[in-house]
Amino acid sequence: MRVFWTLLKREISSAFLTPMAWVLLFFLLLLTGFNFYAGVSSLNHGPTEVTVVESFFNTVFFWFSFLLLFPLLTMRLFSEEYRTGTIELLMTAPVRDSQVVLAKFFGALVLYSALWLPTGLYFLIFWWQTHLQAAGAMGAYFGAYGLLFLMGMFYLSLGCLCSSLTRHQISAAVMTFCLVALFFFTGLLTFLSGQIGTFMKGVTVTFSPIDQMTQFSRGLYDTRAVVWYLVMTALCLFLTLQSLQARRWRG
Repeated sequence: MRVFWTLLKREISSAFLTPMAWVLLFFLLLLTGFNFYAGVSSLNHGPTEVTVVESFFNTVFFWFSFLLLFPLLTMRLFSEEYRTGTIELLMTAPVRDSQVVLAKFFGALVLYSALWLPTGLYFLIFWWQTHLQAAGAMGAYFGAYGLLFLMGMFYLSLGCLCSSLTRHQISAAVMTFCLVALFFFTGLLTFLSGQIGTFMKGVTVTFSPIDQMTQFSRGLYDTRAVVWYLVMTALCLFLTLQSLQARRWRG
């Protein structure tokens, strides 16, 4: 366990000591801040049943900034180690492959969480200025941020897998973005409902991040989504471990 924590601190330090983390934080807060302002402004036009939380987590600006994070956060995890040759030093050290994979994954997850954490201040500022709640119940806050965390786990694990397959960061970023987009836009298959049938339409809606966020931001939880993201995260990390071990044997 001590080895894992040492590796994890190494990953977190390397992430926050590079300009990329702070540049990502700046632009994410810029985009989400504009998104929050635009959402509140749109709700001022008249009576609506949509809460501020629902408005914030279900816009183009939010999803655009969300999708772009994962290639940027994960493209260097393994690829940079391969390119510089430091992976050889790491793999010859008294550490297990699983510890390396988990340390890199949780290091990226800590950075991902740190990027989204400041956005909670928007709702505190809204309450301070208006003395109104941004959601009807606390469950909406927990649901929205909880789903954001679960989706982040899955997509970061996809990024880890892609980064472990190549030494080129751009290739890892492109593969990550394509896979994340593939899973993210499954809900668009509902437009082909006449061809795919009622059953498949129900499946695509159930596992569509957009539909999931709509429900979770209202405080309506679906345990199927929780199980889906946890299982897929574990599967991707397992495949990443197999990729790393295969590279060790080839070496």
